Amino acid sequence: MGVLTIEREITTSVPPSTMFKIFVLENHIYLPKIVPHFSVEILEGNGGPGTIKKTTFGAEGSEFKYIKTKIEATDKENFSHSYSVIEADPKTEKLAKITMEMKMEASPNGGSIIKTCSKYYPKENCEVDEDKIKEKAEKAMGLYKAVEAYILANPDVCN
Repeated sequence: MGVLTIEREITTSVPPSTMFKIFVLENHIYLPKIVPHFSVEILEGNGGPGTIKKTTFGAEGSEFKYIKTKIEATDKENFSHSYSVIEADPKTEKLAKITMEMKMEASPNGGSIIKTCSKYYPKENCEVDEDKIKEKAEKAMGLYKAVEAYILANPDVCN
């Protein structure tokens, strides 16, 4: 099996500059406020490329306890961001690597169009459950709507 690529697109009513600030640049501050059982800590770096973050999920019934990610690139002017998953619990034994790219663009109504591309690289001679991965990717998209709801409920958050 080759690389599994999942592309998604979601729209929000929040401008890209605000979504990018909350979801990417300051997620270690805001995600725990938006999703109380989340915690995000910076383990190494200053938020730029090479920075390593640990996200702990903490919800009962959550399949993953935590993931560690490494920021590959962040373009604040063009609202794009990419990272790799470097560790997870439980381990993703069949995957050699997972990467994520995100791009936020202005929509005609003043909100954002968020495009994501996740790539799952299976280990040699391993088969992954494509339907299960797609299901998890769809669930993860709900986080964008949670961020949108938080911003709309707290309009002064980015002042």
